[in-house]
Amino acid sequence: MRLLSALVSCASILAASSAFAETRVFIIANQAGGYGVDQCLARGEKCGAQIARTYCQSREFAQASSYRRVDPDEITGSVPKSGANCSHGHCDDYVAITCQR
Repeated sequence: MRLLSALVSCASILAASSAFAETRVFIIANQAGGYGVDQCLARGEKCGAQIARTYCQSREFAQASSYRRVDPDEITGSVPKSGANCSHGHCDDYVAITCQR
């Protein structure tokens, strides 16, 4: 009975600690470098998983839980809209990477 009680306690502690895991979303410019790496992130393809994880780890997070292209309309105030303040008529795309500790 004590063993069962101890297991239930440990399970509830682990569940509670995972609920408090820190999550942060980073919005980064998706600048086309010709390597296709940025397109993996923007399209949410499997090839972007390693890039997203490495990005999170470089900021002392354990893993990337998601990554996707972000429409400029989703970002308030700091991103130019198409045609406005864009160099040579081209605005950067943006990618959101969600990191967890």
